[in-house]
Formats: sequence, C-alpha cells, structure tokens
Amino acid sequence: MLQPPHQTLQVVAVPPQRTPAREDQAGPWHSEAVCRRDEAGLFFAPSKEPTAARLSREEAAKRVCARCPVMVACQEHALMQPEPYGVWGGLTAAERRVVLARRRRREMELTSAAPAEQIAAAG
Repeated sequence: MLQPPHQTLQVVAVPPQRTPAREDQAGPWHSEAVCRRDEAGLFFAPSKEPTAARLSREEAAKRVCARCPVMVACQEHALMQPEPYGVWGGLTAAERRVVLARRRRREMELTSAAPAEQIAAAG
C-alpha cells in the first residue's frame, strides 16, 4: 500500500558493508561522508518498499550526496567493488550498472581500436 505524501518514510538500519572493511584499502574518505551522520537510512531500501516510496527515498539520498565532500570517492568505491545495493556517490544500483556497462563498452572500443591504429601506422 502506498504511503500518503504527508507520512514520513521508514528509516532502516545501514548494512555493515556501508563502511569499507579496512581503512588502508579504501582510504579515509568514508569518515568524511555526510551519510555517516544521521540520514543513513535513506541509502538502503527496506524490504517490499513501494516504488513511489523508493523513488522519493532515492531522491532524498541523492540530495544528501550532492552536498557531500567525498561524493566522487564514494561513487568510485561503489563502482570498483561493485556495490549491489543502495545509493552510493549519488547513484542508485541501477545507475551504477549503467555506468559500469558504459565503461566496459568504452574499454572494448579502445582495445579494438588500438590494433587498427597500429596497422594503419605500420602501413
């Protein structure tokens, strides 16, 4: 059942994977993350969350990310892991999948273009 707009969203606990396992691997960026303060429940979906509530929560999480001083580092962490859930660095899991697919496609294009350039240079 959809929540009326005047009701507040349910806040859920942040899964432990939100914080990198080792400081030396991820660097100190996560200690400066705005989401570590009081809005962490915005970043992960509760079970069986209605679509309208999810979209609203994700937009709220993205607004938090937009003011975060470590947004780029967080986003790169989520892309390199890759993190399968939640909003990281201003991107949802679906948006991160798109970014990763574009990166893979770009890498493949560069890889296939390199031999053609070598042949052209040799000829």
